[in-house]
Amino acid sequence: MPINAGKPDEDIRKRLNRIEGQIKGIQRMVAEGKPCRDILTQIAAARAALHSVGSLILERHAMSCLENALLTQDKEKAIEELTRTVESFIRFAD
Repeated sequence: MPINAGKPDEDIRKRLNRIEGQIKGIQRMVAEGKPCRDILTQIAAARAALHSVGSLILERHAMSCLENALLTQDKEKAIEELTRTVESFIRFAD
């Protein structure tokens, strides 16, 4: 299910672009031989940003699934979809 069916989400795209910039910055730091502590700090910041955007997408997906459950006859299928998505997101979270 799309984040916002038929409507691009500028906030999420901006966040992902920032994360992409962080990753490129980390690659540069490694290439330049920056101290490990500084690199690890940037990795932690990128992971936090990625988790944050993932949580935002999950929140929007949950709202969509709940709306579908209320509007359709197949409420059980909509709830199962939400449950699978939450489980998948949590499984890979630290």
